[in-house]
Amino acid sequence: MTDRDVHLPVAAQPTVDSIVDYTQRAEDGGYDCAWLPETWGRDGVTVLTAMAERTDEIDVGSSILNTYSRSPALLGQTAATLQEVSDGRFRLGLGPSGPVVIENWHGVEYGNPLRRTRETVEIVREVLSGDPVDYDGDDFDLSGFRLRCDPPEEQPPVEVTGMGPKAVELAGRFADGWHGIMLTPEGTADRIEDIERGAELGDRDPDNVHVTAGVTCCALEDAERARELTRQHLAFYVGGMGTFYRDALERQGYDEATEVHDAWQDGDRERALELVDEHILEDLCAFGDPETARERLERYEAVDGIDAVAVSFPRGADEDEVRQTMDAMAPDAA
Repeated sequence: MTDRDVHLPVAAQPTVDSIVDYTQRAEDGGYDCAWLPETWGRDGVTVLTAMAERTDEIDVGSSILNTYSRSPALLGQTAATLQEVSDGRFRLGLGPSGPVVIENWHGVEYGNPLRRTRETVEIVREVLSGDPVDYDGDDFDLSGFRLRCDPPEEQPPVEVTGMGPKAVELAGRFADGWHGIMLTPEGTADRIEDIERGAELGDRDPDNVHVTAGVTCCALEDAERARELTRQHLAFYVGGMGTFYRDALERQGYDEATEVHDAWQDGDRERALELVDEHILEDLCAFGDPETARERLERYEAVDGIDAVAVSFPRGADEDEVRQTMDAMAPDAA
């Protein structure tokens, strides 16, 4: 049976309490894990601590902590601490993010993201083992230290994001899980083939790589409002967040993604929105009235190899619209 997770809103929320409230609501609704992204708002670690301390059963995870703004050793310390705070419910999600955020916000050079992700995963695992860390890599060279506190009795899974075939293959070789976004059900199935290829290269069982498909959802009685929120979200990510999302759509056969990106970059936001037509929305997202949105989400749960579907929300949705969607898409509502 496919798990159903919730990917908490990317857009800024009023307070830490409001994010914790979403997490508690997700726990009450039967979701399996609440994932929190770290972008350029509140730091993820502090908020995840609050989420863990004020829930009892739901897993909590970082849908992405980037691999540039914290050292791998610090990420390992963080994972150990959050595993303790959550009583074993933490899942560490890592990813390289992109040059727009890493260079323009963190002021760090963005280079060789695949190698950096792999080395970070390997070092985090060494830290979590409690053994002395002795690592000789291309980006990192560590020796002489071990985790000062007791390591977790059960290591939290280390999962990675990735969009391109090589990034997903890397997840199959080294990580405990992979998170995919901006993918159709068919596109996700293609990336699962990359997982399987990577697992073969790493002499691993691909079934041991937990596949999570993130899907933008908006379930409102006002179906037209749900459609427009979803359209705005898609246009922003394809047009305004670098080239990764554009490239992901092009790999799936949506040549118009380049036009969306170029129009947004030229400042023609209205044109970019127009170019996000109905078939792209229906293929990539689960939106509309609650019944229609649930049916669209179920297409992902039918894909062989997907272990969890993560309900995410349009960046323009207000608190009430997030709650409505979360409730409508909750496992207990099905």
